[in-house]
Amino acid sequence: MKRMQSLNFHATHGDAARLQTAIGLGCAAGIILLWLATQLYGVLFLTLEGWNWLATPVLIAVQTWSFVGLFIIAHDAMHGSLAPRHKQLSDAIGRGLLFLYAGFGWSKLRAAHFAHHKHAGTAGDPDFDAAHPDRFGRWYLTFLKRYFGPLSLVYVVTITWGYILIAGANPVNVTLFYGVPAIASSFQLFYFGTFRPHRHEAGVFADRHNARSLHYSWVGSLFSCFHFGYHHEHHLAPGVPWWALPAEYRARKDG
Repeated sequence: MKRMQSLNFHATHGDAARLQTAIGLGCAAGIILLWLATQLYGVLFLTLEGWNWLATPVLIAVQTWSFVGLFIIAHDAMHGSLAPRHKQLSDAIGRGLLFLYAGFGWSKLRAAHFAHHKHAGTAGDPDFDAAHPDRFGRWYLTFLKRYFGPLSLVYVVTITWGYILIAGANPVNVTLFYGVPAIASSFQLFYFGTFRPHRHEAGVFADRHNARSLHYSWVGSLFSCFHFGYHHEHHLAPGVPWWALPAEYRARKDG
């Protein structure tokens, strides 16, 4: 729990771990409930007529952001920062959320993420496109090919037709409040969590992590990608949970 010092927790290691677990699981519960509630309401209950159309872009934006949150929680679970000292619980939550996000496999994605940390911004990095290190579109397609495989496709098709055939949902609602947010969240995660931090552009990276931080305000950082824009800090201290990255950023900046 050495990294917890940046959070100004004046507690023993055990107390800090319990506090981190409580905050992490509390935030996770809120994000998961937001994701579930907005999706079920939009897909199953919202009638797309009259003034209800005004709620559509707001609901899509919230659903997209909460989709991103599912992945960020799972990412914390990979690093053991979701619920310190509760590895089985943390792994179970991460495994479940990766599956809910896009039918992703826990072991495969975790191994790839650790390879990303080890070889960030190089040809050995599974998140990186060495042939197109500054091209968003080409890099994004490479990213999709590596992670969105047949099992993910089967999962998405199953959810889509399950909503339509079993729950009787309107296909337009399923598209707007499940399909669009799922795709948009992948763009959001890729742009703010991979492309911008690791893109090769004018200037050099600070160190071997080949990562830069996006200097947004606290609010901008939260809504862009759950503070994952503080990406250099994440690579320097991967055990710091997403909600503590602003404090880590300030501590390193001031220190």
